[in-house]
Amino acid sequence: MLKNIDPLLNADVLFALQSMGHGDELVICDAHFPADSIARQTVLGKLLRIDGVPAARVVKAVLSVLPLDTFVDAPAFRMEVVGAPQTLPGPQKEAIRELEASGEKASFTPLERMAFYERAKQAYCVIASGEMRGYGCFIFKKGVLLAPDTGAGTGASQ
Repeated sequence: MLKNIDPLLNADVLFALQSMGHGDELVICDAHFPADSIARQTVLGKLLRIDGVPAARVVKAVLSVLPLDTFVDAPAFRMEVVGAPQTLPGPQKEAIRELEASGEKASFTPLERMAFYERAKQAYCVIASGEMRGYGCFIFKKGVLLAPDTGAGTGASQ
């Protein structure tokens, strides 16, 4: 165990999150998403798993360590319900609450299902949750954590 790290974040997931750069995207998906086939097309090239928990719980764990991109209008996406794009199924309502609780200044932008699949193929990685309900699929764009400028190490003479 590590201090202050959500226990759901296994070594493979932590490695991927740390390896991502500013602007890279990750997918958190439900059990119905074609996770393995899409994950093979991502930068990482393999599927990551956090089994046995709902998608919103995975969102909470990931957002506990992942800053969202503040330089774009839409750093978070949710898959639209086919035929009812304004509908918010249970997994999405729960993920909205987790996003709001994370302190990030973002909201979910809806993305049509096929557009979501295409964008997911360009992601850095895919994390499959144990979400059994439909539409528990989300994309997040990684931001930056800037260290405070202390003037140390600048090479300036004193």
